[in-house]
Amino acid sequence: MKLYFMGICGTAMGNAALLARAAGHEILGADTGVYPPMSTVLAEAGITLHEGYDPVRLEQLAPDLVVIGNAMSRGNPEVEWLLDTRALPFTSLPALLHESVLKTRRNLVICGTHGKTTTTALTAFLLRENGRDPGFLIGGVPQDPPTGNHLGTEGDPFVIEGDEYDSAFFDKRSKFIHYAPHIAVLNNLEFDHADIFRDLADVQRTFSHLTRIVPRNGWIVLNGDDANLLALGPLGWTQVVRVGTGEGNDLRIGDFSETADGVAFALHWRGKLWAKVRWSQPGLFNVRNAAMAALAAGLALFPEDPTQLKLDALVRFRGVKRRQELLVDTPALKVIEDFGHHPTALAETLHSFRARFPGHVIHAAFEPRSNTSRTKVMQSAFMRALAQADEVYLGSIARADKLKPEERFDTEALVQFLESQGVTGCAATTNDALLEKLGANVTAAGSDKPQLVVFFTNGSFGGIIQRFVESVRG
Repeated sequence: MKLYFMGICGTAMGNAALLARAAGHEILGADTGVYPPMSTVLAEAGITLHEGYDPVRLEQLAPDLVVIGNAMSRGNPEVEWLLDTRALPFTSLPALLHESVLKTRRNLVICGTHGKTTTTALTAFLLRENGRDPGFLIGGVPQDPPTGNHLGTEGDPFVIEGDEYDSAFFDKRSKFIHYAPHIAVLNNLEFDHADIFRDLADVQRTFSHLTRIVPRNGWIVLNGDDANLLALGPLGWTQVVRVGTGEGNDLRIGDFSETADGVAFALHWRGKLWAKVRWSQPGLFNVRNAAMAALAAGLALFPEDPTQLKLDALVRFRGVKRRQELLVDTPALKVIEDFGHHPTALAETLHSFRARFPGHVIHAAFEPRSNTSRTKVMQSAFMRALAQADEVYLGSIARADKLKPEERFDTEALVQFLESQGVTGCAATTNDALLEKLGANVTAAGSDKPQLVVFFTNGSFGGIIQRFVESVRG
């Protein structure tokens, strides 16, 4: 088939396009401002990319099926032409994945407000390191495994990142409802995506819907320390195993420690030591990701005794790009980029950095860009999270003109709160102004204390991250 992807440069869309190409389909795609890294990967794979959306061009290309990304909406010229003419069939990305790949596989669906991409990468990595050839689709750019997409062997599991965001403008169900889970991993559950969900109960409702399609001979791997997940109830129609630090969990995380030398922890399966691990990934949150991944992969291969899964390879796991990714590493200065855009993620990351980089002055730059973070919905939580830094730099609010002033994230109020906590704050009107202020402050700090600069964004931060890195490298 000839498949045409609208919004192809998104990480999930691009990886799915590559997966479809590996399955033998001809792939075309379009996006606005065709941009790396996905545009580079797609071009290297020989996939034709088109700039912008043009119904005349789409009609001439005449694909067999149009895959509409969830960033597309009414008003898009190609969407309107498809609806007006009904000349070409169209579908959502999750529906395409179900029909073309997932309906015949044993799927491990990795869900949760935080940690989905890293846990998906870890699960695929551990399966591969244990001699299997799983399929996988990762919503990011992993370093291990070395690609974000792979069909794998038909008889082996398929690991997919299960996003709770909606499927398309014409299908408001969460993406993960399409993914036919044999094992559903529920990492955590918090309120997020305020443009899609009304409140926490609304998010819990969609997770509950997911649990109801896990078969009797499958499993739900649940974060047993998360009260919002435990509130889903007993989930008695399938097998449930719990992971956490508490004594009541089936897989218990113990002996956690984090220093400048790295992280150590132990995993105990129903009272029996499974493994002691030392690795380089920061924070208890990544240890939890590893524990969830290990149990999901273990159950997929060894349902009677998941501890037969070997975990020695964890020491070599290098993580995912843009997840606590170290861009500059000198004794005087560390620069890190992180995809963090939820207050819990920011808080856990900053807490980890205090242990990982003792004695460093922490400069945290945050871009309010996601549909939740650019509003006041989580203002108080962001205040508490960012107060863990020494200096905070707030970038310009994305698409601020689309929000009413009373709904908009209040950067000035956040700065005032930070200063009441003894934290220096700066609200920049533009990202360029933020870069100038940050550069001056880091330079002025001198060499008396090492500096750590972390950029939190789920976007590009206006390109200032790379510019800052280039300036400090000279």
